Amino acid sequence: MSKALNKNIAMKTIALMLLIYDAIATCISFFIALFLRFDFIYSAIPRNLLAVYLKSILPVSLFTLAVFYLLKLYRSIWKYVSYREFITTVIGTAFSLLFNFVITSVFFERMPISYYLMGGILQFCAVLGIRFLYRLLNLLRVIHKKNRNPESSVMIIGAGEAGRVVLREIQSAEELNDKVVCFIDDDSSRWNRYVNGIPVVGGREDILSAVEKYKVDKIYFTIPSASAEDRKEILNICSATNCEIQALPGIYQLVRGEVTISKLKKVEIEDLLGRAPIKVNLEEVFGFLSGKVILVTGGGGSIGSELCRQIAAHNPKQLIIFDIYENNAYEIQMELREKYPSLNLVTLIGSVRDSRRLSHVFSTYGPEIVFHAAAHKHVPLMEDSPCEAIKNNAIGTYKTAHAAVMYGAKRFVLISTDKAVNPTNIMGASKRLCEMIIQSFDKKIKEGKADELPSFYTHYEDESKTGKKNSDYLKGAKTEFVAVRFGNVLGSNGSVIPLFKKQIAHGGPVTVTNPDIIRYFMTIPEAVSLVLQAGTYAHGGEIFVLDMGSPVKIDTLARNLIRQMGLKPDVDIKIEYTGLRPGEKLYEEKLMAEEGMRKTKNELIHIGSPIPFDTDQFLGNLRKLMDVAYQNDEENIFKMVEDVVSTFKHAPLGSANKTEAYKEQVNSSK
Repeated sequence: MSKALNKNIAMKTIALMLLIYDAIATCISFFIALFLRFDFIYSAIPRNLLAVYLKSILPVSLFTLAVFYLLKLYRSIWKYVSYREFITTVIGTAFSLLFNFVITSVFFERMPISYYLMGGILQFCAVLGIRFLYRLLNLLRVIHKKNRNPESSVMIIGAGEAGRVVLREIQSAEELNDKVVCFIDDDSSRWNRYVNGIPVVGGREDILSAVEKYKVDKIYFTIPSASAEDRKEILNICSATNCEIQALPGIYQLVRGEVTISKLKKVEIEDLLGRAPIKVNLEEVFGFLSGKVILVTGGGGSIGSELCRQIAAHNPKQLIIFDIYENNAYEIQMELREKYPSLNLVTLIGSVRDSRRLSHVFSTYGPEIVFHAAAHKHVPLMEDSPCEAIKNNAIGTYKTAHAAVMYGAKRFVLISTDKAVNPTNIMGASKRLCEMIIQSFDKKIKEGKADELPSFYTHYEDESKTGKKNSDYLKGAKTEFVAVRFGNVLGSNGSVIPLFKKQIAHGGPVTVTNPDIIRYFMTIPEAVSLVLQAGTYAHGGEIFVLDMGSPVKIDTLARNLIRQMGLKPDVDIKIEYTGLRPGEKLYEEKLMAEEGMRKTKNELIHIGSPIPFDTDQFLGNLRKLMDVAYQNDEENIFKMVEDVVSTFKHAPLGSANKTEAYKEQVNSSK
């Protein structure tokens, strides 16, 4: 016999026993009421009143059981009996009493008023008492067990309703062997008071001392309405302890009555970023994507795959995944096919550096919207292979954009990075080149000179097969080009978080390049939401920038992650400072000093005004840059990129020189 079946039989047995108990309790309650009315002297009870009691009590008992059944009193889990059962019992007893009064008055003889009142009170106490007694005995048994040998001492942050619900669940949950020892709350009116016998010992500034005093092992953050800044500050304080930290995700848990231990989640690094999540107008995004043929280059990567997930959820006419790496492309293909079986999904392998492959894809499928996420992004690797950064990022973007214009795409969205701002490494410089490319395309199209955009071929291209020159396809082009710039993405390929977790799992050390290095962070879904919404705002030529809040010290990030895993930084896990890597900055910027900021309808999304440059000269230099890259001339590539990207100041030396070079660059731009 299965465990579930045994539980079902046990519940039915308990319900039957309660039903029998309620019938007996009703009979005894009204007899005691009659007995009490005549001073506990049985011989003093008039025979006629005793006869009325004996004749009426059976139908009254049956009616009471029927009412209790309809009110679902026999379906409640009495281990968790609460005010709801209290109210339900009051209602059921009231109906029972009313029926008793009516049946005795109409069919027999009206009894003394005290008989009804005392009988009703005794019946209510007997019916509810046995149920609360079950919970009380169970609670006392669990508390005794936990007090005798608790596995963990718990601090609850937030003595409001959510905190009280979590406290009650911890106290009553037999499977949890935890003991709540104190509350923390910033409301000073609650200090030195008690919640269900547990003291409120102070505000956030008392967390560290309370953890030490009460020997706290776990901290539960139960303030779902807390602002992002308060949440960050409190959780950062908690991270300075060695406690396990869990938190309620949000206020909706409280509104829906879902505040339980199961809703608590382990605090992740993104909880410490100190800003609210990006809010996207889903209606705008849906209208932008629905019914469109959409191409995502680099569709198997961290950003590209999340783009595919969110696009697939917005009912596109067709989604085309284009990637050079077959394993990633296969994984996202399988995931989307399983989740969206009716999705018109095409997965293609190819390189954005291959003009003929791009022409075939665009001519065959005719994508209306292109999200260009294909790029080499690893800063140190690109420093060692600079020509590949130019080939793939800059020239690959140019070729993809050119194909989009030739085959009539309506919008082209470039995924850029804050490393394109005042770049000190070749990866950032190549992404700045990408931004300049899409601005050049936008300018030529708006001037009606799209046919002047040159074709960049590294192989023989036979135009005679179509009977038309490529420039003929460009006339009358109306493609809108925009870029979306954001910071580091948590959990992406190359992110520091997976690296830190691996290093911690291996016992350390955790390597941080510099104790002062800072970065802006966002989650992958946030980054993609920004990209999608930016696509709806585009008119051509914009660089969209996310307000990512305050930057985070990588050193602090590493230490918080170590603490979240229950370990002590510099004690259990060593932190080593390795020096800035080639081309790495201490600080990242979101905009160049020359760029202005304009607001959009989303207060967290801004637009940087394009920096003017000579488009024709840039396109000519880009062609020369491509030739040097394909000659794999690493000696000259950095110098040529510096000539084309005026804000690029390469820092190839040691970390000290790089830091000074960067500081000099920032000062000169002010």
